[in-house]
Amino acid sequence: MIDRCGRNIDYLRISVTDRCNLRCIYCMPESGVRLVDRSLILQEPEIIRICRVMAELGITRIKLTGGEPLVRAGMDRLVYEIKKLPGIQKVTLTTNGILLKDQMEGLASAGLDGLNISLDTMNAEIFQQITRRDMMEKTLEGIREAIKYPSVSVKINCVPLGNEEQDICQIAMLAREYPVHVRFIEMMPIGYGKVFPGMSEQQVMEKLTEKFGKLKIYQGPALGNGPCRYYNIDGFQGKIGFISAVSHKFCSSCNRIRLTSQGYLKTCLQYTAGRDLREILRNGGSDQELEEMIKQALAEKPDGHKFLEKAREDDTENLCMSQIGG
Repeated sequence: MIDRCGRNIDYLRISVTDRCNLRCIYCMPESGVRLVDRSLILQEPEIIRICRVMAELGITRIKLTGGEPLVRAGMDRLVYEIKKLPGIQKVTLTTNGILLKDQMEGLASAGLDGLNISLDTMNAEIFQQITRRDMMEKTLEGIREAIKYPSVSVKINCVPLGNEEQDICQIAMLAREYPVHVRFIEMMPIGYGKVFPGMSEQQVMEKLTEKFGKLKIYQGPALGNGPCRYYNIDGFQGKIGFISAVSHKFCSSCNRIRLTSQGYLKTCLQYTAGRDLREILRNGGSDQELEEMIKQALAEKPDGHKFLEKAREDDTENLCMSQIGG
């Protein structure tokens, strides 16, 4: 699909649930967020139908997110059904890893192509402060289980908070110990993330260079769906990556759209603009009507975000990331 700015949109991120088994401080309040009734969440056949129509329009890669997607039953079946749709080349999943150990075999058998596992620190005490849960070992167990399946690529996602105790260098060392890529994702000023300064790519790069020496730009085949820029470090099995949507804006090459767990199609993370696809699905709408609605949303996809500028209050997204979809 080509949008109004001439960008090729071939990547769809689908939130399958707004529920999560962690309470990360930059994502939601300690009490959690108000959950929607399960009847409002897209059902498996509805997700598959949207994916089929999206594939016919040119979507080739799909990422399943949440909330925490693995709290939803039957994720291996959903992966299998999406993966076999004509035109879909890759299906990947983002998870905090807590429930991964017991589900990994089924996901791999279903044809899952890749995992992004969120881990912001290797310090158990700091992990508990960030997530409000004492579950770091569960995430590490999930990582160790995932790397047993060579057909599934594994990436570790870390959001630097600017907290020295977080020790981002220790996180980076996972790429030395295991054949995984470690990516540092700049804090997005969305929802509860607005109150955290985070760290810029330059600040993270300086810390890593001081610890490991010069990072060398990776120039091989693409390693993922999006804008991550990767680097090599001598002695590391995996790469170090940076996704820096604020300090290194990549909107001009944006290739993604998002579907919330309630079926709302968003074309930009910052803004509320989009289309309600669930309404079409549950009111007897045809595939042609669904396709037209998707095209309408794409025709309004913004040139880019304006996080560094004062956005209009009435069209800036106020939901937190677990409600939008990570």
